[in-house]
Amino acid sequence: MLSTILAELSLQPLAGLGAALGAGIAAIGAGIGIGKIGSSAMEAIARQPEAAGDIRSNMIVIAALIEGVALFAVIVSALALFIK
Repeated sequence: MLSTILAELSLQPLAGLGAALGAGIAAIGAGIGIGKIGSSAMEAIARQPEAAGDIRSNMIVIAALIEGVALFAVIVSALALFIK
């Protein structure tokens, strides 16, 4: 009974809202994460200037990983629009 009621409901507008919210939250989270990484890296370089190269390379690797996770979240949110 419940499955037939749910099958008759059109949930496509809710899928669009969920996809938009998911993509937005992923983008905001990635921005906050990369901002925190940059801030911490600059503080670390200010404390130990001789380690600037190592800190910078680690910062770039971690920022790339965060971007990858954010892109994955946006793709999953976009797929939510097309899967029925």
